[in-house]
Amino acid sequence: MRRFTGYRPALGGIAYYTVAFALGLYFTFAAVQGDYGLFRRAEIQAEASDLEKRLETLDSQVARMENLTRRLSDTYLDIDLLDEQARSVLGYIRADEIVIR
Repeated sequence: MRRFTGYRPALGGIAYYTVAFALGLYFTFAAVQGDYGLFRRAEIQAEASDLEKRLETLDSQVARMENLTRRLSDTYLDIDLLDEQARSVLGYIRADEIVIR
């Protein structure tokens, strides 16, 4: 008769669980810190928010420039704006004005 000397697990089972655990660790790490992970997603969302704010600023600047361009066009001429631009860009003054520097 054979005596029971103890339980000895098969090496195949240990290898299987070791590989499964290693793969689980790898995929967990990739899901958190990989190129498409949670941290990268948070960075992209923050960058998108900053870019949306910048886009709003640029849109308002474009709208302002379009308004000024329309006001100086041939079809609609704003004399006050033309006078202001001539003074600031060309340095024109009227004869009855005094310039203090």
